[in-house]
Amino acid sequence: MARRPVTLFTGQWADLPLEELCKKASDWGYDGLELACWGDHFEVDKALSNDTYCARKRELLEKYDLQLFAISNHLVGQAVCDNIDARHKSILPDYIWGDGNPAKVNQRAAEEMQNTARAAKKLGVSVVNGFTGSSIWHLIYDFPPTPKSMLEAGFTQFADRWNPILDVFQECGVKFALEVHPTEIAFDVYSAQRALDAIDNREEFGFNFDPSHLIWQGVDPAEFIRFFPNRIYHVHMKDASVTLNGRSGILASHLSFGDPRRGWDFRSVGRGGVRFEEIIRALNHAKYSGPLSIEWEDMGMDREAGAKEACQFVKNVDFEPSQRAFDAAFAE
Repeated sequence: MARRPVTLFTGQWADLPLEELCKKASDWGYDGLELACWGDHFEVDKALSNDTYCARKRELLEKYDLQLFAISNHLVGQAVCDNIDARHKSILPDYIWGDGNPAKVNQRAAEEMQNTARAAKKLGVSVVNGFTGSSIWHLIYDFPPTPKSMLEAGFTQFADRWNPILDVFQECGVKFALEVHPTEIAFDVYSAQRALDAIDNREEFGFNFDPSHLIWQGVDPAEFIRFFPNRIYHVHMKDASVTLNGRSGILASHLSFGDPRRGWDFRSVGRGGVRFEEIIRALNHAKYSGPLSIEWEDMGMDREAGAKEACQFVKNVDFEPSQRAFDAAFAE
């Protein structure tokens, strides 16, 4: 297995025109990009309505010697199962938000995720990363006591809304990789297993592994890989640091990201608490050979310096598995 390609997720860079980011990423040493479906980076509606759109995106990346393995539509995916409110308007395209009627927003979001599978096929990528949303995330703390039927209804709703989407993914030969994450139907090992059970373990649905969302919850990120070795369809390299000081907790005290009073926050890769060597060992055991995609989020550090440093860090931390036992010379 050759060194895994190191890519940059463009979601946090959507304020930059794609060509400007391509030049920067190439200069920083990246092997490719993971295109976000917002900004001008990749627009699903244009991909399907314009016969040359996908080819021009490919040509642009090739101009800077950048590869493409996946696209990501987190923002629209969030609106498929969420209880829609005013917050969603800021993250959704106008044609998905429409008049803001919650049921219609859910429906349009589901249709857009089906179209994202079609656009991915047209672009020539086999993985779409994203979110599912969740109608039951607000029930995370069991008080007032939550009847089991309410939780079961949430997983049933997830299956009812995502199975038709996954049917299109199946038709297109594309996989959907949920980024296991608070506010999603799956946020740790057990909720991820329950989500798989809800859709009868269909193969179109797997995970975009991101350790930063697990570590602050107290979940060992490498254990997630070991639990789902065949469902890791894509990998985000992202770090976080738990900074509990006796005043705040992991629920973050209603403090925004970047506030030093928080009990945890995201960090540039290699500057937090994630043990990336253990992740690489687990990925090797799972025989994952796809990209290691850096999702850069650190509000305490210059992003360009951080993205360049992170690229080199990931290249340094990655390694191939051994092809022989260390004591093979003594075997009979």
